[in-house]
Amino acid sequence: MGNHVRCKCQSCMIRSLTGPVVVITLGVLFLLHQLNGGRFDFEYTWPVILVVIGILQLASAFAPRDGHIEAQTGTGMPGVPPSPPAGTPPPVSPSGRQ
Repeated sequence: MGNHVRCKCQSCMIRSLTGPVVVITLGVLFLLHQLNGGRFDFEYTWPVILVVIGILQLASAFAPRDGHIEAQTGTGMPGVPPSPPAGTPPPVSPSGRQ
């Protein structure tokens, strides 16, 4: 994971904040529940979490993707062998031997 390149476009940055924002929202809801003597029951406030997630998804969808970096999967395109290191002779095919 040391060579993992992360995308720094605004869309990906907003999407990466979804988890922490949901945890903070839960913490605020539980704090309000404790401070107000139980008037903020979770059964009535769970839609707030859905609204927060929806707002973040909309913000991510409308944010510019300038400089977006696609996720790197695998070592290259399927079916294409990697190029040999510099200074090594190209491999000889079995049918090309004399």
